[in-house]
Amino acid sequence: MTATAEKPLNLTTTPEMVQWPETHYVFIEKVGPIPTNAPQAWNAMHPLVPAIAKNNQVTGYMSLYDMDRQIYRAGVSIAAEPKELPEGVRYEKFAGGKCARFVLTGPFTLLPDATGRTVERVRELKLPVRAGFNIENYVDDPRVTPEDQLRTEILFPVE
Repeated sequence: MTATAEKPLNLTTTPEMVQWPETHYVFIEKVGPIPTNAPQAWNAMHPLVPAIAKNNQVTGYMSLYDMDRQIYRAGVSIAAEPKELPEGVRYEKFAGGKCARFVLTGPFTLLPDATGRTVERVRELKLPVRAGFNIENYVDDPRVTPEDQLRTEILFPVE
């Protein structure tokens, strides 16, 4: 038998404190187990992005999630209040605020492990987490960025 070594996550383990800006956010929300609902939310959201972009300037892709309340939102940030959204897409002006930011470099398939590790680090560091949504900000476009170079910011709201 050969032993296989698990490849370590390319994940920052010391968070950077950042100020997330107020963001115009359009999304699809799913309530229930996040590991099940996250892919479902994105599968529903991706086909709607061209219709959103027809009347709105899309500025990024991000998810908001609340692990305690089991809420997952897959969506896009837009430049201003939305005009003519497709049916089933919701809008919210997300307040933002101070966050602890970790960065994963690598494929999106590593996000569940990376999120688990960041939760552990937040506990180990005794960060003053406040109520609110965590953020996954997808920095790079997977259509043009090699999978092993994709950067995802994982942010926790802090006091």
